[in-house]
Amino acid sequence: MLVGVELLTGIGLATAAGLNAYIPLLVIGLLGRYTDLIELPKSWVWLENGWVILILIVLLAIEFVADKIPAVDSVNDVVQTLVRPTAGGLAFAAGSGSETLMVQNPSDLFTKDLWVPIVIGLLIALTVHGAKATARPVANVATVGLAAPVVSTAEDVTSTGLSLTAIIVPILVIVFVVVMIWLFVRWRRKRRERKQAALVYQAHR
Repeated sequence: MLVGVELLTGIGLATAAGLNAYIPLLVIGLLGRYTDLIELPKSWVWLENGWVILILIVLLAIEFVADKIPAVDSVNDVVQTLVRPTAGGLAFAAGSGSETLMVQNPSDLFTKDLWVPIVIGLLIALTVHGAKATARPVANVATVGLAAPVVSTAEDVTSTGLSLTAIIVPILVIVFVVVMIWLFVRWRRKRRERKQAALVYQAHR
């Protein structure tokens, strides 16, 4: 099996963790425990444990509420600076080392040297988290906090969809990631244009 498929699965799950730390881990645990869509390797089978799943559900519930309250969401992003990258590393390693519908024999790269996928996933999730943490305060200020629940819900939906896609149809992860990068670059460009317009306006007052 080509390494590329496992890589896409890992990238998708780590990216999802950058948006919400607990959703991809919960998706992996639930699908591993109750379906045949993913078979976790022995080193990651603990994610299917009922107590682990329950803890993830509780943490997700707390995150779900905190991330939708203006100001609190920014504090939550600071706390999650350690949590999301860590979750991304775990999700990347667990997902890329598992057998799925598309992967019957995971590459040794992702099953033996566990530090490799963990580090890759950590860096991916940290990058996505950084973009999210940068954009959220700006959106809150621009909309007087009204954007917080809307944006947070969109992130949760994206994280869930991306997690499922990474496991079931990993090739579509490419589309998800490209669209997310395009949206972020577009947002940065528009923000820069608004700043320049504001400076020009102030200079001519």
